[in-house]
Amino acid sequence: MGNSTALGPLYDVALPGGHIRYHDVGAGAPVVFVHGLLVNADLWRGVVPPVAAIGHRCLVPDWPLGAHSVPVPDADLSPTGLADLIADFLSVLDLRDVTLVANDTGGAITQILLTRNRDRIARVVLTDCDAYDKFFPQPFTALPQLAAVPGVLRVMAELMRFRPAQRLPIALGLMTKRPIPPEVADSYLLPTRRSAAIRADLRRMLRGVHKRYTLAAAEHFAEVDIPVLLAWAREDKVFGPEFAKRLAADLPRAELRWIDDSYAFSAEDRPELLAEMIVEFTRQHAAP
Repeated sequence: MGNSTALGPLYDVALPGGHIRYHDVGAGAPVVFVHGLLVNADLWRGVVPPVAAIGHRCLVPDWPLGAHSVPVPDADLSPTGLADLIADFLSVLDLRDVTLVANDTGGAITQILLTRNRDRIARVVLTDCDAYDKFFPQPFTALPQLAAVPGVLRVMAELMRFRPAQRLPIALGLMTKRPIPPEVADSYLLPTRRSAAIRADLRRMLRGVHKRYTLAAAEHFAEVDIPVLLAWAREDKVFGPEFAKRLAADLPRAELRWIDDSYAFSAEDRPELLAEMIVEFTRQHAAP
């Protein structure tokens, strides 16, 4: 479970697919954060405080992507099911004029959401994420097939007990330029090691991943009539600059800004800069 005190108090909300835990801090127009695979709310621990400090309500859920603490055995964890789960979260909490901030797998799910239900979303920040025919990209392409093999997820989880293994390219080595603090890495990796129910959620989610979902979303990008900031790491080795440039060309109201000295997890590598970009973007596109 995301447990950083920087994220504010912890709450629980019952959605149609199950219970989601989330942090809620600050007041003002809501900013909702969407992390990716095998991380949780702790990803945003350096981004949330400065965004909340300038007058935003920051809601930071643990989405059921493998580093969550409350199993959701009845939830639809397909890409469209996860997109609908985000929509349900916004609806049940009656959030309006929402800024969504997404990364990695969460960015792919957000693209799907934008082409299904934008009712409560006023603006979006996409940091480095899956898109088009790269869902998943190399070197993670085989994960859905591996997840179907009995016992593989448990073996992979056990391997991650060892700190050097966490820096391997198939783990966190390609996602952050610098090592993640051990206590944060533990919050990301321990749930799948400790809980068969969490592994079952992760397996279900992974087996549903397919590029047809992101390609289908991309066919409707021309209809996405809200501002989108693409805050992209120039040195990203997984979701390269070409991802960002293509998204910028296809989303009608997109703006592309580069983040230096970072890999895909800019919230880990450059949290202050990412927070600054989010604040500037929300001010630029504030509700009248």
